[in-house]
Amino acid sequence: MTDLTKLSLAEARDGLAKKSFSARELTDAFITAIEASNGALNAYVLPTPEHARAQAAESDKRIAAGSSRALEGLPLGNKDLFATKGIRTTACSKILDDFKPPYESTVGQNLWDAGAVMLGKLNNDEFAMGSSNETSAFGNVVSPWRRLGGDGQRSTDKLVPGGSSGGSSAAVSANLCLAATATDTGGSIRQPAALTGTVGIKPTYGRCSRWGIVAFASSLDQAGPITKTVRDAAIMLKAMASHDPKDTTSVDALVPDYEAALGKGIKGLRVGIPKEYRVDGMSAEIQKLWDDGIAWLKAAGATIHDISLPHTKYALPAYYIVAPAEASSNLARYDGMRYGMRVTGSNLTDTYELTRAAGFGREVRRRILIGTYVLSAGYYDAYYLKAQKVRTLIKRDFDDAWTTVDVVLTPTTPSPAFAFGEKSGDPLAMYLEDIFTVTVNMAGLPGMSVPAGFSSQGTPLGLQLIGKPFDETTLFQTAQVIEDAAGRFPVPDRWWMKG
Repeated sequence: MTDLTKLSLAEARDGLAKKSFSARELTDAFITAIEASNGALNAYVLPTPEHARAQAAESDKRIAAGSSRALEGLPLGNKDLFATKGIRTTACSKILDDFKPPYESTVGQNLWDAGAVMLGKLNNDEFAMGSSNETSAFGNVVSPWRRLGGDGQRSTDKLVPGGSSGGSSAAVSANLCLAATATDTGGSIRQPAALTGTVGIKPTYGRCSRWGIVAFASSLDQAGPITKTVRDAAIMLKAMASHDPKDTTSVDALVPDYEAALGKGIKGLRVGIPKEYRVDGMSAEIQKLWDDGIAWLKAAGATIHDISLPHTKYALPAYYIVAPAEASSNLARYDGMRYGMRVTGSNLTDTYELTRAAGFGREVRRRILIGTYVLSAGYYDAYYLKAQKVRTLIKRDFDDAWTTVDVVLTPTTPSPAFAFGEKSGDPLAMYLEDIFTVTVNMAGLPGMSVPAGFSSQGTPLGLQLIGKPFDETTLFQTAQVIEDAAGRFPVPDRWWMKG
């Protein structure tokens, strides 16, 4: 019998419609795969097999009755940043302890209303703060990919899956779910997708509701999917996106049928190539990847235009002022009084201090301190206010670019996947992982990563597409051209299933 876990979301959907297998059989295949992996990847922090089987059984009843819901019976992984009613949600932080929300995130509810099955909660960097999934209270997520050695054999070095949505990218890449929810504050969907050979899209700010998602930086956070293919991403985003009155930043705009737009071609599309993304020290393989992408789009009928986004060089430092400032404000609610961990002290202030010291990890504490500093009296104008002005200029750069181009093409990451510890000891080196992605969040634009090639180490590399506000349709159409040229990127060896 076909290994059902290797199917794409679209293939599984079609198989269920043809009754080639049942939702229960499909779900059981993934539950077996998760159990057989024996936690080797640490992608799931809380598998929910009985919950999934119950949902699958209901889906089979609805399929038998002729249900046509978009995700009926399709098993997904859910990032631990999304609140799940009655099921532990921790943002992978000790401070939330055994918190079980009495509500469901809007994005999650949209998926379950569309018939999806939840396999469990996926690992992520603590409060989404990280680019390698090394800051989680549940431990590192291990990428299913391994480097090629000089002898052509795969190394046993453990690589990072990217972050913060490392559990999502690893689980999708390793066929431990059909697709996964993820969030992106500065690149946390696109960077892990690029490092694991998966597809990830961060939609326009406001396209998906943030209600019920544990907040990092409220003006930057946005939900999106990580999937195996471009078509799968189109199916997922259609289901995830909606207007939500509970979220004042949610935009009341029509959600297009993204899947229907695929395959229409990009003849006449104007593609911008920003000179500022040709950063000093860019490797030859990243440059070649970019050149290959340009050639593929040109061959498909697009026209290529050199553009300038002059304030790009200020985006990363401005981001690492704005994001920690908002985190400092958002994370003030974790005081041990209402939910989560509490370490009792001799007085109220002592209890706050002991709880936060024990509950927050090192990277989270670092960002809270940075954020509190830049918001403090005497530094607000010098840092935070100036960073917000830079943000306006970054958005203006893109507004100017849209007068001459329809989409922007760049690399997703400055380097391939790295091993644990290679960058985590140097916060600046880790923050530079976001150099190509943070502008998208600062400007509130949609951005997408598509697997496009391999590094010299045999690990995946991705290309990033940046689009106009609420024009995800063009991103999907363009990404389909890249996927058709580059192909899919299955992991060559399921080493984590052995033994």
